[in-house]
Amino acid sequence: SNGISLVFPGITLWDKEKMDRDMRVTSKPNTEFKVVASESISDKSSSLDVEASLKASFLCGLVSVEGAAKYLNDNKKSTKQARVTLQYKTTTVFKQLTMDQLGTGNLTHCEVINKGLATHVVTAILYGAQAFFVFDQETSEDENVQDIQGSLKMMIEKIPTIPFSASGSLKIEEKDREKLNKFTCTFHGDVIVEKSPTTFEEAVKVFQDLPRLLGSGGENVVPVTVYLLPLTTLDSKASKLVRHISLRLVTEAQNILEGFTELETWCNDVLKSPTCQNFPQLYEKIKKFKGLCSEFMVGLKRTLSQKLPLIRGGGEKEAVLAEVLKKASEGPFSSHRLKQWMEDKDKEFNTIKTLIKLMKNTEVVSSENALTDKVTQTEKALVFVFTSLDSPEPFLSELDQYLKGSMSTISNGPVPIRWYSSQEVANSVRRKAKLFSDFQESNDDRKSFRFLVVGLADRNHEGSVIYLYEDGFRVSQDFEVPTSPTAVVSSRKDRKGFHLHGTLQRHSENLHNTLQRQSDKARNKIGLKAPPCAPPENLTGTASSTVIRVRWKGPKLGKGHLFDENNDSAADPGRPEVWKWIEGKTLRDSVFSSGLRPTDVRAGPGGL
Repeated sequence: SNGISLVFPGITLWDKEKMDRDMRVTSKPNTEFKVVASESISDKSSSLDVEASLKASFLCGLVSVEGAAKYLNDNKKSTKQARVTLQYKTTTVFKQLTMDQLGTGNLTHCEVINKGLATHVVTAILYGAQAFFVFDQETSEDENVQDIQGSLKMMIEKIPTIPFSASGSLKIEEKDREKLNKFTCTFHGDVIVEKSPTTFEEAVKVFQDLPRLLGSGGENVVPVTVYLLPLTTLDSKASKLVRHISLRLVTEAQNILEGFTELETWCNDVLKSPTCQNFPQLYEKIKKFKGLCSEFMVGLKRTLSQKLPLIRGGGEKEAVLAEVLKKASEGPFSSHRLKQWMEDKDKEFNTIKTLIKLMKNTEVVSSENALTDKVTQTEKALVFVFTSLDSPEPFLSELDQYLKGSMSTISNGPVPIRWYSSQEVANSVRRKAKLFSDFQESNDDRKSFRFLVVGLADRNHEGSVIYLYEDGFRVSQDFEVPTSPTAVVSSRKDRKGFHLHGTLQRHSENLHNTLQRQSDKARNKIGLKAPPCAPPENLTGTASSTVIRVRWKGPKLGKGHLFDENNDSAADPGRPEVWKWIEGKTLRDSVFSSGLRPTDVRAGPGGL
């Protein structure tokens, strides 16, 4: 092949009888198979023995592919897709013309050359068949694509020799069968099969049946390699291919187009992610980006398909193609800028993913309408709002303008600092998320209270804000979540117990009185009370919004004695003298009280 774009079947330079009589036929029996793990255009082309010039025609859409060659168009849709391909290749006979046809003056139909329709003539054909079995598996977040591909590759290499049982099933270990059942199979071949295989077991059956499908006499084989001869060697007046496209430019075009294929796969992964599905603002941005890239790639292919024939025919110089590729690699649609934008979006998605993980068990709603429906179903709702997800994207506007032809240079305007890239804003969002999470954990037993996350535009609050709803109506557009004491210390201790002091960060006006105290008593094995033991020593305490932990040096007790812990969990604000006691026993020198609510604690003159 020399990059020929059109084939004229049925038009010959000789009579059929003469060709059949003088045709030289040589037996070329050969069968081989190999495992292909690479998905690059270069490696796929190599598997099909496609040379550079024909590859260029394929890349820009000048040639269509059928049969086994459809493998060239079978690209992974996701980076989470484990893929391994098994290639089968066989040859049978080689047919070629002899000098009886190719010698000077031996042409029967010279008028074909005079019409100037073609530049080359087929002089030899190698017959056989090829087939590609493409095995795919979607992997989860916890699975390693390379490990799965490695495991599958070992199984695929055994396909030619895997035996079948009398019942017609594969003789393989059950653990291997379970793994292989997760894979799907896509078949691309020059052989007509009764049913295209879709599973590993079906693929093995078809693979081992290929020799029969080709026919005992090779009657079902097809041309796998075609050899061409320039017509100018037969007649100097014939049309000719003026120049080939250089390998350097073919490789450059391949890299550019392959980069867009990789970006499309990247976009597919992001669009399917829970983060993108839950926040329509992000979904629409990625969808638009993918559409713009696709539009540019289609336009680039169209330009290449127009330029290649002109360059090959001498109508334009190769420098024109070089300029087209340079413009594509240096403009707004350069690989560097496109990947840079996607990496920036990845950073935003990962930030949101981390924050939502921090607010564990919080329901995410995908729209304002869905939010309205949720808050009307509960007495109170606290909503964490991502406020900057729909911020403008100057780069997308730049790409759009470039495609419309309204700009020809790269914009040099200032790049806006995103909320997730600003340390101050990002830290503020993280703090709010942590307070939101702590507050939710403290109130998870309150059925009338609901906690939600949503993405809504709010220009007054960059990054995030917390809304409070009551009976379906928003009563606070910037709710301040109560925080925990910054420190807890012992202010007084005696034989009966100790008192703790803490300093709240803010919002003490929203909190109620609760007293935490510890009394240690000595008990014997049968539970009879003894006089109080010595007070605890070296008392220290720490606290969060839901837990107070106290450590001390325990007093000495006799053999068999236990510590009896008593502390209150929530005092009645209206009757501070009535305490609700929780009793527990411990042999440790520390205790903690958990399940406290911010509404159960107050910092006052008398302590915490």
